[in-house]
Amino acid sequence: MVASALATKIAHEIDPENKVGCMLAAGQYYPNTAHPRDYWAAMEEDRKSYFFIDVQARGEYPNYAKKQWEREGIEIEMTAEDLDLLKNYTVDFVSFSYYASRVASGDPTVTEKTAGNIFASIKNPYLESSEWGWQIDPLGLRITLNAIWDRYQKPMFIVENGLGAIDAPDENGYVKDDYRIAYLEAHIKAMRDAIHQDGVDLLGYTTWGCIDLVSAGTGEMNKRYGFIYVDRDNAGNGSLNRSKKKSFYWYKEVIASNGASVK
Repeated sequence: MVASALATKIAHEIDPENKVGCMLAAGQYYPNTAHPRDYWAAMEEDRKSYFFIDVQARGEYPNYAKKQWEREGIEIEMTAEDLDLLKNYTVDFVSFSYYASRVASGDPTVTEKTAGNIFASIKNPYLESSEWGWQIDPLGLRITLNAIWDRYQKPMFIVENGLGAIDAPDENGYVKDDYRIAYLEAHIKAMRDAIHQDGVDLLGYTTWGCIDLVSAGTGEMNKRYGFIYVDRDNAGNGSLNRSKKKSFYWYKEVIASNGASVK
């Protein structure tokens, strides 16, 4: 945390116009039911997600964390200089990735989980899932944007958002990935609603990712996110030739129109 504050301090000293952000793997937790224990479980999970950003964006350790350390007998050495750095050199914006919302339950007998390999949670019966079990929730992006904005009142930047899928080229080597277009279109609409209807301050949006590559989450080449198809499979077979998918041309127009082409 102190290192983050020092990095912000140095960046501002180099150029006062520099803007420094932080990174959050975001996705709001929903309570599994209307039972208060589920709401509390969701709030506790959100706190775990937001802890580091609470410090980087607000400039101090949150009371909920201090109380937990107290209960567990944890003492963290902090100097007055450390606390001063945290308070005076908070980040200028919050950047985050968004792939899915999550669900929390206070009932230990609720055990059905999503297949998502990084942020598995209670399965949401109201959402569809990708081929890798990541639940698809465009409205969840709008909810997450509002939650972060309400919590920090700092500009945001969505730096990762995309759909991992198995892409099958046709006889001409062309990938008609309408499912990816539909996914991104729905999330861009949610982002637009958060800006124009809710008033959040969003600096920008970048997808994950522009070209097929080995998935960091599963180590697979077959889990593809890109607008550009790369001829390579999980076994390392393929020419590595690249070709533009249908989504490439669609997203090119989205960028050129600054989102106006998304209806």
